Amino acid sequence: MKKWVTRKLNKENAVAVSQRYDLPMLIAMLLDIRGITDDKEIADFLYGEALTASPFEIKDMDKAVERIQSAIESGERICVYGDFDADGVTSTALLYSYLSDIGADVLYYIPSRENEGYGMNKGAVSKLYERGVKLIITVDNGIAAFDEVAYANSLGIDTVVTDHHAVPEVLPEAVAVIDLHRPDCNSSFKELSGVGVAFKLVQAIEGEYSDIQSLLENYSDLAAIGTIGDIVPLRGENRVLVRNGIRHINNGDRLGIAALVDEAGLRGRTISAGNLSFNLVPRINAGGRLGLSQKSVSMLLTDDEEYAADIAAELSSDNTERQQIERDIISDIDELIRETPSIVNDRVIVVYGEGWHKGVIGIVASRIKEIYMKPAIIITLDGDECRASGRSVAGFSLIDAVFSCSDLLIQCGGHPMAVGFGIRKENIEKFIERINAYAAEHPVPAPVLELDCKLNPSQLSVDLVRGLSMLEPYGAGNPTPLFGLYNMTLREIREIGGGRHLRLTLSRGDSNIYAMRFSTTLAEFPYRAGDIVDLAVTLDINDYNNSESLSIIIRDMRFSGQDEDDILSSKELFERFCRGDVITPDEAKSLIPDREDFAVVYRYLKAGDGYDLSFDSLVYRLRSDMSYGKLRVILESMNELGLIRISEGMYDFKIKMCEVGGKVDLNSSLIIKKLKEVSLYE
Repeated sequence: MKKWVTRKLNKENAVAVSQRYDLPMLIAMLLDIRGITDDKEIADFLYGEALTASPFEIKDMDKAVERIQSAIESGERICVYGDFDADGVTSTALLYSYLSDIGADVLYYIPSRENEGYGMNKGAVSKLYERGVKLIITVDNGIAAFDEVAYANSLGIDTVVTDHHAVPEVLPEAVAVIDLHRPDCNSSFKELSGVGVAFKLVQAIEGEYSDIQSLLENYSDLAAIGTIGDIVPLRGENRVLVRNGIRHINNGDRLGIAALVDEAGLRGRTISAGNLSFNLVPRINAGGRLGLSQKSVSMLLTDDEEYAADIAAELSSDNTERQQIERDIISDIDELIRETPSIVNDRVIVVYGEGWHKGVIGIVASRIKEIYMKPAIIITLDGDECRASGRSVAGFSLIDAVFSCSDLLIQCGGHPMAVGFGIRKENIEKFIERINAYAAEHPVPAPVLELDCKLNPSQLSVDLVRGLSMLEPYGAGNPTPLFGLYNMTLREIREIGGGRHLRLTLSRGDSNIYAMRFSTTLAEFPYRAGDIVDLAVTLDINDYNNSESLSIIIRDMRFSGQDEDDILSSKELFERFCRGDVITPDEAKSLIPDREDFAVVYRYLKAGDGYDLSFDSLVYRLRSDMSYGKLRVILESMNELGLIRISEGMYDFKIKMCEVGGKVDLNSSLIIKKLKEVSLYE
């Protein structure tokens, strides 16, 4: 469960913006909500098409340009050293394409995720030395490659580092180290992805008076994919790159991207940032996860339509394989959680298993994070040296948390929301203890769902949605508007798509709406006809047979009238007790149920012959003032005493009634005894 919060709005300012720019009131409100309030920001956000910041305000950019131009003029061989995700692949394709076009002797190299891991490695540097490389330019990596750059130096190879990840205390001894997060870098915009930094390097090589529009025409499609793939905020220069890039992608200018669009089943449709994020980026990432990164780059560079189609098909096949691998790992983790439910009570969830594909564990970490709304780290065991990938929640810097355990790690890199590292098997349990101790001192924020604003269902229309297009492209920092529809009566639930999705009919007053709940089966859906619910929705236009209709997509849903603060604080208290944290006697007393509490729960479960919907829905269905934590204690006690059997995994919560052969002493359960012991302390 998340706490639903409506974002702050200065309505007077929104009215003024609406009048000054002749904008629909909803657009003016959304601009204000996103913090886009002064005239320059508004103009840049709505109409900005140019990159205005000089690339030379970036630290070391002048040094990088001087060394690259020297290499080109003297015919030295250059290697663009990339990374295997969408940002790294597009960075590589962009810089290689540009250098090749201006006559450089250039090749590219992307390490194998499986065999070499992230970033520069000495084995790769040796291979490049044998191929006569004199200058390595890293893209989307290199900031932590201190030893590898030193090794390249020893072979007579210079390095220019371009990166956007967290900066370590000691920088590599490269000719130039371009990273916007350097403390001594005075660049005005700090949120570029790796491909954005590569674009700025190209802009700098072109010179102070470069033709920006020509560069955008040639390379913004690549920049758009990498920028969206790396989930950096779509503000400022990122927004310009993505807006221009989407336009060129829709024109079908690059054969490799057009082939991916065909494979994704998007031919004939207008491509949006959402299409790139959910359809194209995963295919490019799948190639890196399963070994096709080099081919991904060649696909983006080729002028051969048949070759582009072949590689796009391979990437789609890899994406399907990746999805199955992901499902298999999640199934393993689901089983682990059923066997050891206490795993998910930790502040930072860390799960490890044998032989999980290291190229997929980052996606799995994202799934765990989304389900439990806590930072999650997945570790795959493979001999003594293990690989890990983690994803965080807003407001908790996972890279800082992992760096606090650096003495236990082999290597580490990343940023506040995502990390990757190596660790020896014998250090894993100590790492779990240490990172959770760090999280105790730097609390993980409570999960929040931010709504842009509430809407009356009578306001919903195709015209309203059409007006929202002014805010596109959507992405990180400029999310698709999320609206709240409150106190809606659920009238009908209908299965569609072979039972994989649900179509709901809801009403409030005289207004009736239809809304989609995707990827939810009827068995998983915890609501019933007649329930009063709140919806968090996004809006779209469905174009079918040249007829437009309103499409309402449910992103989250809850029972109306629940006190989320009480539920979340009670949940947090129960987890603290389960972890063995210190709780006060009064807190312990608040979790101890009396006999009538047990009776209420047992009668309800007995009447339904168990329960097979979500735990959160059970809290609501009992229609009592029982807290989340107290209900958890009751169920744990009943499970321990053999009255019920609980099976709880990542996606389901089931209670089965057991045959009981006599009277059961409720106070004999260990969890009740422990709570009573604490409650007696003064």
